[in-house]
Amino acid sequence: MIDLKRLRADPDHFKRGARDKGIEVDIDRLLELDGQRRTLLAGQEAGRAEQKKLGKEIGPQIGALKRQLKEATGKDRTALQDSLRALEQRPLALKAEIQAYDERIAEIEPPWRHLWLEVPQPADPDVPIGGSPAENVEVRRWHPDWFDPARGFRSNKGFDPRTHLELVKDLKLVDFERGVKMAGTRQYVLTGDGMRLQQAVLRMALDLVAGEHGFTPMSVPVLVREECMVGTGFFPAGRDQAYHVAESQRGAGHDLFLVGTGEVGLMALHADEILDEAQLPLKYATVSTCFRREAGAAGRDTAGLFRVHQFEKVEQVLICRADEAESRRWHETMLGIVESLLKRLELPYRFVQCCTGDLGPKNADMIDVECWMPGRGDDDADGRPTGAWGETHSASRLYDYQCRRLNLRYRDAGGKTVFCHSLNNTVAACPRILIPILELYQNADGSITVPEALRPYMDGRERIG
Repeated sequence: MIDLKRLRADPDHFKRGARDKGIEVDIDRLLELDGQRRTLLAGQEAGRAEQKKLGKEIGPQIGALKRQLKEATGKDRTALQDSLRALEQRPLALKAEIQAYDERIAEIEPPWRHLWLEVPQPADPDVPIGGSPAENVEVRRWHPDWFDPARGFRSNKGFDPRTHLELVKDLKLVDFERGVKMAGTRQYVLTGDGMRLQQAVLRMALDLVAGEHGFTPMSVPVLVREECMVGTGFFPAGRDQAYHVAESQRGAGHDLFLVGTGEVGLMALHADEILDEAQLPLKYATVSTCFRREAGAAGRDTAGLFRVHQFEKVEQVLICRADEAESRRWHETMLGIVESLLKRLELPYRFVQCCTGDLGPKNADMIDVECWMPGRGDDDADGRPTGAWGETHSASRLYDYQCRRLNLRYRDAGGKTVFCHSLNNTVAACPRILIPILELYQNADGSITVPEALRPYMDGRERIG
């Protein structure tokens, strides 16, 4: 949620921000409604102040008039009676006037708030302007000595690769057919070593972020109220991606939604709280099941483990002081954690600066991390994929956008309450991260070498198959 004071002072800044992100929102209409609301609130406040003042004064005034009436006659009595009636009617008229303000405010606030929630956070000035992921900019890349993506799979390993779809079928690591039978498209069942491998990755990632970097591991709900989704910025724009549990139709007081990331629960923990500055930064991590409808997604990604409806993630969030430089430092730190994980797994990766059109409404900046996946990309003359980068991680900087929506503040050294800044980062997302592991660590005989960093979590095993 953006700062309305800043919007009023510089609406063109936010219009440019929305345009750069490709998001349509009627900022002029929002300002019009905001002006009407402020005028009405001023009238309402004045009316209530008058009502309070009148409440103190009217009693003695009515008492005085009634005492005068006892001795008054003729025209004097009539005048006093008129004054008394007018005085007795004043509270009723004032009440009706305030009620009219209340009703008009109640009419304006829903569309006013809806438009306010739709205004995206403008991207930082150093974010490249672009309309789609195709205009994202590579920042840097890394690969282990034993696999250089630029050389092609055969040059690196001496044989033609199988895709992860072929590998999991041959090694009985995933059962897609029974997953689809139970729950429909884009569902799967990890079996045997497939499940062990996923749990090894998740445990390694949690140990890294919690044990080595001091993020507190937390268990948070994955089924949350709508206000948690709105507060974290996933609604209204991402509503079509969320699974909706209509509990209100069953007599409950509120509906629930399945989250697409543990970020929702971690951020909503402190909604409507005022923290002490000394508590910051708050560093949290969670391992959670996540759900996405993937509405509208199509193409090759719908096959296999790349784009599924249910997945597991190690997610981290950080809540810090309202300082841009501090937010930027933490962003680099969180990206460094991902880099450390991928280097230990020896997976080729690249950092990609997302352009404005790929940031979404809530992010001021976002860096995607992509791993090399031999089973992706265009097909060669023999119909085999030539490999391509695929997104496996994403780290975002949000400044106070989420915290305003969540009403999450801290009290600084001067006693002033300030909205916090927040950041989030995917440390590991499964089963997607299994794709580069399986495809890059495959052997000519169809087996999979277990990455050395994962062996302690696989009972010391060096090979699958």
